[in-house]
Amino acid sequence: MSESEIIVGLDIGTTKIAVIIGRKDSHGKIEILGSGKTDSVGVMRGSVINIEKTAESILSAVQEASAASNVEVAEVYVGIAGQHIKSLQQRGNIMRNSTDEEISQKDINLLIDNMHKLVMKPGEEIIDVIPQEYIIDNEPGIKQAIGMSGICLEANFHIITGQIASIKNIIRSVKKANLEVKDLILEPLASAEAVLDEKEKEAGVALVDIGGGTTDIAIFQDGIIRHTAVIPLGGNIITEDVKEGCSIIKSQAEALKVKFGSALASENKEEEIVAIPGLRGRQPKEISLRNLANIIQARMEEILEHVMYEIKSSGYEKKLIAGIVLTGGGSMLKHIALLSEFMTGLDTRIGYPNEHLSNNSAEHLSHPIYATGVGLVIKGLERTEKEPEKDVKDKKSTKKPKSENNVRFLDKFKKFFDEDVK
Repeated sequence: MSESEIIVGLDIGTTKIAVIIGRKDSHGKIEILGSGKTDSVGVMRGSVINIEKTAESILSAVQEASAASNVEVAEVYVGIAGQHIKSLQQRGNIMRNSTDEEISQKDINLLIDNMHKLVMKPGEEIIDVIPQEYIIDNEPGIKQAIGMSGICLEANFHIITGQIASIKNIIRSVKKANLEVKDLILEPLASAEAVLDEKEKEAGVALVDIGGGTTDIAIFQDGIIRHTAVIPLGGNIITEDVKEGCSIIKSQAEALKVKFGSALASENKEEEIVAIPGLRGRQPKEISLRNLANIIQARMEEILEHVMYEIKSSGYEKKLIAGIVLTGGGSMLKHIALLSEFMTGLDTRIGYPNEHLSNNSAEHLSHPIYATGVGLVIKGLERTEKEPEKDVKDKKSTKKPKSENNVRFLDKFKKFFDEDVK
């Protein structure tokens, strides 16, 4: 296997913006060429609320990653999340002319293309169409249709939708940073690619990505994506609780949460105390770690209750043999896996995005906060491989044409930006 083209993943989070530049190496692993991370300014609960500031943050992270990798970035795969994201199940089909020719990627693309034509509610747009399983001439349960024969090709689809206004704001921010959006990818699906293995997806697993502004959920069973959801609660609201509960400033609350925070109050002793420096010469403030953990646990229990509601809504509560995998910055809270097991009754582990990384990747990239960024590179590579064949002379990876269905989706918005971004 030769080295693949270079892919750039852009994770626009509520607390941080991360850029990962990578490619697939000769062993099929993801080689990270460079990365950049900056504080996110202008994003709230996964949605852009200030385009100018978001664009500045994106540009800063891209420049850092570009300098580290010596790769000029022109196009990016962008992660999308936010409370406006919804999912639905749909079936579609096409009729083929002959059984003599095998089913090809072109047929699959046409099937997916047709699903992008579904009429959505006013103000909503289809972001992604994901085939779950195929039915060929009434034969169900086919996971890989390419290479088979048949006249009637059907598929069950998992369709991701979002608000047009929110999508436009993300694309505007990227364009103001002098970049083009190659594709939009739902963040929990990207995180799942980075931290789950195929056996877990087969057995049944719920991926829970606890970010700064949102908690993203993706449920897999029998190797198929079954349910996705975005909960508008994350690590930032825990920080706000600590700030209010301990009467300290936000930066102190964040540092306290990260360094001493625990999701299980019972694991802290009553006499454990930490002193916070007072403001402008005032006396230091003493805070009980047990009280700190009580504040954090109360909010984490609320988030996990929402997670459990989504798991039950999916109908796969009894089929998650692999339990729950927690990732994202919020998953680094001490004892969070224990609390999850107590609350849900499901086995829980912390997911690190080192499953698919090559050995020479920087150690800090295996931290859960980079799960989405690494996953965007993996999904970008996967989608590139499914695009129609292109001229091999075209070596500029970030300039290759998009597949037909992605062109339609993103081109719908171009007219809005041509005048705004000049």
